[in-house]
Amino acid sequence: MNKYINKIIILSMATCAVGLTSCKDEPDKYETTSGKPVVNYIRCLSSEVVGQQDDETTKYTNGELVESAYPSSTLCLVGENLRSIVKIFFNDLEANLNTSYTTDNTLIVNVPGSVPGKVSDKMYLITSDKDTVSVDFKVIISAPKLVSMSCEYAPNGSTATIYGSYIIDDPEKPLTVVFKDAAGQDLPANDVTVASDYASVSFTVPEGAVEGPINVTSVYGTAKAPFQYCDTRGLLFDFDGQTGLGNHGWHDRVITSDETSITGKFVQLGDGTAALSEDAGWDDGNFSFEYWCGSWDTPQNVDSGEGIALNNLVDFSNWENMSLKFEMFIPKSSPWKAGAMQIAFEGYDRVTISGNPIDGYSGAVAGANAWIFNGENGQGNYGRALYRPWTTTGSFDTNDEWITVTIPLNNFIYDKDGGTTGVETPKSAADFASLTFFVMGGGIKGEACTPWIKIDNIRAVPNK
Repeated sequence: MNKYINKIIILSMATCAVGLTSCKDEPDKYETTSGKPVVNYIRCLSSEVVGQQDDETTKYTNGELVESAYPSSTLCLVGENLRSIVKIFFNDLEANLNTSYTTDNTLIVNVPGSVPGKVSDKMYLITSDKDTVSVDFKVIISAPKLVSMSCEYAPNGSTATIYGSYIIDDPEKPLTVVFKDAAGQDLPANDVTVASDYASVSFTVPEGAVEGPINVTSVYGTAKAPFQYCDTRGLLFDFDGQTGLGNHGWHDRVITSDETSITGKFVQLGDGTAALSEDAGWDDGNFSFEYWCGSWDTPQNVDSGEGIALNNLVDFSNWENMSLKFEMFIPKSSPWKAGAMQIAFEGYDRVTISGNPIDGYSGAVAGANAWIFNGENGQGNYGRALYRPWTTTGSFDTNDEWITVTIPLNNFIYDKDGGTTGVETPKSAADFASLTFFVMGGGIKGEACTPWIKIDNIRAVPNK
């Protein structure tokens, strides 16, 4: 027994010795130093950083010496005794300090991404001796960055919200949201309320606001929204006579107005009683709206009037930098729980109302058909957008309000089941002659439902 105990003691002592030796043999172990750090200069390690307040051609390249930076930029401090630093603050925000990248002469740190509560234009280096060394350094807070608006057609006097980042209110200079009136003069919104995360601002659309740009100004600058209020640029269907276009295909989809109308008449998919199965099977009689260009003449007319090709109505030459937009209303009483809103543009070779020849066009001309949706004749891989917001929570409605839906035209890349392999995506402006909406399939099962989807002001507009 003593023999075994002695062996265990010897083994334990050997293990301890190895452990002690290992601790002593870690030359790369990080250890803080005493004294005060000295920062000689700072380099920016973020490549291709573009400042919103700079000219579009201005870029800060990797390694440039800087005295200021934007939130989330990566910096390298170069100096002496930098391992004495245990904390770094930019203004009143603490940065994450990763000692793995710290030496006596270099320290890499990311500028905090949040907005400071108090601006001093200083970097504060806290040492292991609890001393504070301040360094002049400015964190550049951008002017508001605006992304979208809850409803671009929100009526005068209604509440709307703009989403983005750096939407900052300041007691000395409150945030303003400015529209235009009929004379082109600035018209400030009322009841402006900024979210605590600076990611949105809600307001009352001012009486007298008309179609035009929206500017948002914070203490850090002014930003012009990449969208316009009541935008009629690229208007395809308003269902009130401005473009004169509506149903032009197999179905006479309901176009009407009611107490929910936002700008008069709208087209509706479903009516709150027509059912969609869990896999949203074929029901074109209730859930399809088509506008197929052309006429019954020979040659057929695609240049004007009813049946005009949409690419003769709106300029699609820069389609890669455009989006399809429309306003949508889904009542809480008839939520959407299944199927994808399949939205497809088509060229002459895919569909026209008659299939008759077209003056000046020598390619194939297709007649009225549903190939894009059911794959007849092997032609089911036409690119389309699939809009199915219900998949996030299992059910979707717009809370008895109108919202703006935005779908970039370069996102028309799916087949009818949500795949992308072998899809024939749009290639040029010629592929935007006709348009079809159809709630069907999409490759994801949901829950049987009776949705009522109202759509208005369908338009194709620039992304900026």
